[in-house]
Amino acid sequence: MASNKILVIDDTTVVRVKVREMLPPSGNFQVFEAKDGIEGLKLIQQEKFSLIMLDFLLPKMSGWDVFQQIQAQPDLRKIPLVIMSGRKEEVTEKISEPFEYFEFLNKPFDQKQLINAIKAAMAKSKQPRQDQTQVNAQAAGKNGATPTNGVVTSTNGAEIQALNDKIAKMQVEIDSLKKQLAQVVTFIKQKIK
Repeated sequence: MASNKILVIDDTTVVRVKVREMLPPSGNFQVFEAKDGIEGLKLIQQEKFSLIMLDFLLPKMSGWDVFQQIQAQPDLRKIPLVIMSGRKEEVTEKISEPFEYFEFLNKPFDQKQLINAIKAAMAKSKQPRQDQTQVNAQAAGKNGATPTNGVVTSTNGAEIQALNDKIAKMQVEIDSLKKQLAQVVTFIKQKIK
């Protein structure tokens, strides 16, 4: 019996099959598939998954709606989540970067990208989260109001370190993009001559 149950919610059969085939056989995976958001949400409520891979653009119920349903339930929020899309801007319109509690996987993807996304999602799911009362208290504090439930949160060293790590990672990505841009500009200049 498989110890790792993975749910792939995607309306494209090719993507669902691709994920199944790319998973390492040594991982002891049992892959469940759903072709739309409603079917996916039903499976999430019926089974205990080790990982959920969620397409953002789905029929019947969008990936965004499924994501919100998952986030609304503390036991489901703990499940590692990979959100997939060929159009990252669709995701960032609803959820701002950096993505703290889930990993984003751009379509199309290869096996290495899939495995890296799964590993990152596993790591992110273990990060401590604020519960909704703490989030509300912080929002009230930012608006100059005093939280009525008395919950007060503070920024600790671990949060600062996590932010510094994200900044460093983003800087590496920026440097890489600058290098790629310079190469493209050089190539274009050579073609113009």
